[in-house]
Amino acid sequence: MPRGLFITFEGGDGAGKSSHARQLVEWLRAEGREVVQTREPGGTELGQQLRDIVLHGPDDLSDRAEALIFAADRAHHIRSLVRPALERGAVVVQDRYYDSSVVYQGFGRGLGADTIRDLSLWATEGLVPDLTLLLDLPPEVAKQRMRASRAGLDRLESLGDDFHRTVRDEFLQLAAAEPERFCVVDVDRPERVVREDIRAEVRARLERLAA
Repeated sequence: MPRGLFITFEGGDGAGKSSHARQLVEWLRAEGREVVQTREPGGTELGQQLRDIVLHGPDDLSDRAEALIFAADRAHHIRSLVRPALERGAVVVQDRYYDSSVVYQGFGRGLGADTIRDLSLWATEGLVPDLTLLLDLPPEVAKQRMRASRAGLDRLESLGDDFHRTVRDEFLQLAAAEPERFCVVDVDRPERVVREDIRAEVRARLERLAA
């Protein structure tokens, strides 16, 4: 049985990763594909507990502790959910993966991008996505969208504007360094246009996989 396709969504907070991932999953299932939709952190029962600690935990949670929590979740999540799905030929659509840790903890927290990447690849036994859809949106637009959609921001979302500008710049640098894996999608456009661009990219990857 051929290996499945591993698709990840990345980008700053408020870029619409969850909604676009959900729409992609619905389309793929309508096309007759087996799809596993998941996220990090929180894709498993253990992951949800770890997610609550990171996003709503104590203010004095250290940066290194935060990075290690993400790595622990990632190790369990990939081994128990993602790899089995890929091995049976399913498409996995995942909201965030190690690129988020490289950006948020490696660059944003100053822990070192290479250190965080190496930690994540060790935790996941080297699993790299086939396609990473980077949803790109100016931070000021993202913040407006988040405030309009819900009452409060979590611990990471509430960090300052400079932090979120750094996050965007670093994501774009990661994409420039790995153009074969990344597809940068401008989401400051009508949702229908964004949705069709995402589908076109995924369709092309599936055709390449089947060739």
